[in-house]
Amino acid sequence: MRVIAKRTLRSFWVKHKDCEQQLKSWYKEAEDAIWKGPSDIKVEYPTASFLKDNRVVFNIKGNKYRLIVKVNYGYKIVWIRFIGTHAQYDKIDANSI
Repeated sequence: MRVIAKRTLRSFWVKHKDCEQQLKSWYKEAEDAIWKGPSDIKVEYPTASFLKDNRVVFNIKGNKYRLIVKVNYGYKIVWIRFIGTHAQYDKIDANSI
């Protein structure tokens, strides 16, 4: 999959050093993946949540942080839509971000 954009993750882990390794691992795994649908993601990430419009929420660092991506399975593209603390996540509309 092509992940857009790593710099969003990098900017976040510079401020939150405790999640750097986990975000780097997620990025590498997503890049190497060939997700054809939500079931492919669920195999690797059983705690992932699926929202409307092909959005997926990943729990990072034991659910301390949340990562929301939008996936285009046909074009094999993953857009990072949001990365933040659980408290920040609670203040947004994950279905429209």
